[in-house]
Amino acid sequence: MANIVAIVGRPNVGKSTFFNRLVEERKAIEDNESGVTRDRHYGHAQWGGKYFSVIDTGGYVTGSDDVFESEIRKQVKLAVEEASVILFVVDCIDGLTDLDMEFANEMRNTKKPIYIVANKADTQERAFMANEFYSLGISDEQVYPIAAASGSGTGELLDALITNFDEEGIEDPDAGIPKIAILGRPNVGKSSFLNALLGTERTIVTDEAGTTRDTINSHYTLYGKNFIISDTAGIRKKSRVKEDIEFYSVMRSLRTLEDSDVVIIMVDATRGLEAQDVNLISLAIKNNKGVMIIVNKWDLIEKDHKTMNTFKDDMVEKLGEHKWIPIIFTSMITKQRIFQAIELAVKVYDNKTRRVPTSQLNDKLLAEIERYPPPAWKGKYIKIKYVTQLPTKNPVFAFFCNLPQYLKSPYTRYLENRVREHFDFEGVPVKITYKRK
Repeated sequence: MANIVAIVGRPNVGKSTFFNRLVEERKAIEDNESGVTRDRHYGHAQWGGKYFSVIDTGGYVTGSDDVFESEIRKQVKLAVEEASVILFVVDCIDGLTDLDMEFANEMRNTKKPIYIVANKADTQERAFMANEFYSLGISDEQVYPIAAASGSGTGELLDALITNFDEEGIEDPDAGIPKIAILGRPNVGKSSFLNALLGTERTIVTDEAGTTRDTINSHYTLYGKNFIISDTAGIRKKSRVKEDIEFYSVMRSLRTLEDSDVVIIMVDATRGLEAQDVNLISLAIKNNKGVMIIVNKWDLIEKDHKTMNTFKDDMVEKLGEHKWIPIIFTSMITKQRIFQAIELAVKVYDNKTRRVPTSQLNDKLLAEIERYPPPAWKGKYIKIKYVTQLPTKNPVFAFFCNLPQYLKSPYTRYLENRVREHFDFEGVPVKITYKRK
């Protein structure tokens, strides 16, 4: 069985703090407010030479006013089914609660090893109070008092935990796998898109804006190739972000953009391409990411045979010089073009990693340069003699010439257009550089 650990328990017992302690990174949002975590959140950890995956879950609760209550319980159940070991986190300060006992009754059905983790045992007195959790009666193991915030007591727990793993595990199962990130304003359908692709309720979906808070990574396979698709929290204008939780959600979304290979900007068809969408596109281009646009909720638009072209022309005009960004129209409700959309994202990734042979570059581009040579500068003629693609992560083309300092941006745009005309770099920023020859 795979080395997978699920962290479960009622709200506000410190599950996300413990998760961040194990993965040694502030991946999950921590806050004193109850119910911050909603979806399953994955990370990777190691102890004693063994590597394992960790799942952070939302707080299990019943009979509350939280509209996400039932959906969070589903996510917790899925995490328990997936895991090989369960860490049941409780709170030494609050002591044993009715909700702890109710959740313990739910956990009696599992045959998997369960460790009771008594968090917030910051003092000797609190650590002694952890003994009351033996009365839960769901584990043959001892109760482990810890302080997730400082790390106190976690070593003894982890020593016991890894005895359940027969395999050493993989240090980072995600290493080298292409990453596709879905970004956009709140409530445009990002989570619905991910769930439709995976065919499961990977993330919670509601009509309420801001449902997704943490970045949710999922593995996806297309044409025999593995990808990681990241659903992110919706990004509003900075002036409208008032709560700390939303601020941290946005920061994680932007970090996901920086870590990705391809960025999907999802747009609400009823609102069109807005300034915030353009800002995200500019940020993706600045970070040399592949970019594409999904116009979602297309089923809500009254259409005739010209509507799509008119809509697309308006968006291309707003994109300006970035007209190379592909646009596709979808509906998550009717499942219209959702698989064509992910196929397009994969194509953008392939374009981003494509290497064009030097001989093909010179055959095509030197003829274009001869047809339209660089303009002379102060009586000096510029001669481009050779073209090659540099060995970089993103498409960068070096043009060797006698006077590189005199080549200006209009001619650079001409060369970029010719590169795109002859070689398929749809959805990918192309950089032109000049070197003296």
